[in-house]
Amino acid sequence: MKGAIAAMLLVTAAMREQDQVRVRLGIVGDEESEEDNERGSDHLVDSGFTGDFAITGEPTDLHIGIEAKGVLALRLEVGGTAAHGATPWLGDNAVLNAIDVFRSIESLPFARHSSELFDRPSINLGRIVGGDALNKVPDRCVIDVDIRYLPGQDPKAILDEVREIGGIEAKALLTRPPATVDRDSPYVRALRWSAAQHHDGEPMSVGRDGASDAVSFLRAGVPAVEFGPVGAGHHGPAEWISVSSLETYRQALESFLRAIPEHLDE
Repeated sequence: MKGAIAAMLLVTAAMREQDQVRVRLGIVGDEESEEDNERGSDHLVDSGFTGDFAITGEPTDLHIGIEAKGVLALRLEVGGTAAHGATPWLGDNAVLNAIDVFRSIESLPFARHSSELFDRPSINLGRIVGGDALNKVPDRCVIDVDIRYLPGQDPKAILDEVREIGGIEAKALLTRPPATVDRDSPYVRALRWSAAQHHDGEPMSVGRDGASDAVSFLRAGVPAVEFGPVGAGHHGPAEWISVSSLETYRQALESFLRAIPEHLDE
């Protein structure tokens, strides 16, 4: 994101001398937060920081992300029966049970859905806490499961499916809606035209597996997309951004902003 922010800062400065398009730049530090209520972009929008169109600079390889999965983060408590670690067959290991529960979630009906831009929902076991002694069979285990559901799926229905699995207690930690923007929006068309000048192939063909703060604007009725430079490896050991693509990204953003008046008149 630092790369995209650098490009956006330059574009904002370059647009100061014109008066046809108003450009606003918002930067928050908690897009990755697990907090469900107190989020920077939501506060910005609620305080009037809106517009006619919003772009988040997530790395998209200069594609336009017109859809993104929603977020349903769950905490599940799984039980077992304690026993001495030397005689595990006398107990029921809650950690092993939790692994079985996670595999059951992966096999639920919602997990087999697909759509035009997504093969399936994403399901990740992000945290597991269980056991309080090396020589004891754990009788309790807590797992946090990160579900990224498809546009059109109902997070409440997904939670209901999960709760049908026996021997667990499940609650939602965090929910964020999926993102969907009208492809025929004049702003999306203008961005598509500008991106195509710097892109081989169709730039508007991306569904985003991860979430972004675009949803903060979408819930306020502001169309928003993800559009960013070339990069990959998100949250991994080799997360990277192409420095050479930042100049191309800057040019595409500035071209888009200068083309808006013409595209709105079409």
